[in-house]
Amino acid sequence: MIFMNVTVLPIIEPETIPAAPLSKVMNERLQRFATELQDVHLKPLESVEPLFEDVVIYISYNNKYNIRWKIVNDVAEYIEVAVAKQCGQLGYIKWKTVTVNTFKR
Repeated sequence: MIFMNVTVLPIIEPETIPAAPLSKVMNERLQRFATELQDVHLKPLESVEPLFEDVVIYISYNNKYNIRWKIVNDVAEYIEVAVAKQCGQLGYIKWKTVTVNTFKR
């Protein structure tokens, strides 16, 4: 059986040397949230027609440490609405910047 692929990727801060304990915890937390969003909260999207589409979502922290999300590929509007609804219920905010990599170097 063919399913829609739902992929949630955490965009984490690059590890600093030495790694700050808080940074490590926050990155692990973001990875856990990405896995949970993909495998639990957005699991029903896998069986939504058309099954040949994919949805790729990035999640990250904003500068106030809120979780933000962004769909990074073209999807049907109803898929975007479903993702927005689920992320909103989790307290995640929509990623409003145009660029993905907003880390300071």
